[in-house]
Amino acid sequence: WTARYRPWKLIYTKIFDSKKEALEHEKWLKSGVGRDFIKSIPH
Repeated sequence: WTARYRPWKLIYTKIFDSKKEALEHEKWLKSGVGRDFIKSIPH
C-alpha cells in the first residue's frame, strides 16, 4: 500500500529500551494526538 509514496523521508526517530515501549509509542503516533504531533514537526 505504501509503495506509491516512495521515496521515503525520515522526519522523526526515537530510541526505546523495550519493544513494548516502542509499540505503545507507535500506537500513540497513529492516534489523533500523535498525528498532530507529526504534523507539527518541520518537514
